[in-house]
Amino acid sequence: MDRQLLLLGLLRKQEMHGYQINEFIDKQMAFCVDLKRSTAYYLLDKLCRDGYVTEGVGREGNRPERRIYRITPAGEERFYELLRENLATYQAPMYAEDIGVIFQHHLPSQQTADLLNERRAAVVAHQEELYVLRNRLPSNHTAVIDHHLLHTEAELRWIDELIAQVER
Repeated sequence: MDRQLLLLGLLRKQEMHGYQINEFIDKQMAFCVDLKRSTAYYLLDKLCRDGYVTEGVGREGNRPERRIYRITPAGEERFYELLRENLATYQAPMYAEDIGVIFQHHLPSQQTADLLNERRAAVVAHQEELYVLRNRLPSNHTAVIDHHLLHTEAELRWIDELIAQVER
């Protein structure tokens, strides 16, 4: 449902063709949304079938014709329904990386510490990317970026504690 909310929210701002939608997501929202292009087109088609979006044809200059998507009044209602549901709902995150922590005892301690330090470096690199995005993206992204930054800070504290345990 969050992906439908995203697409309807973008179309509320303006009508767009699929390439525009995907470029916007890739450039401004990739840090918080994993939406492949094929999935976006599939969902746009579904939103059209459900009556939340209409599809037309448009052309810009000498470019080939493209499908243009517009939100419908029913889509506006669905957007608000999904928005309210999304804001009120909490889903506990699952961390696939935790599986390795469960079985870390199968590796020598130093190797585990080295691998966890690699993981820590990746988190720090991601955190640095988030700080760059925070300064580059519009202010309506700030709260979401701050949310991700808080998670990276917690992840770093947890990794540091885990490394200390392994090294003892």
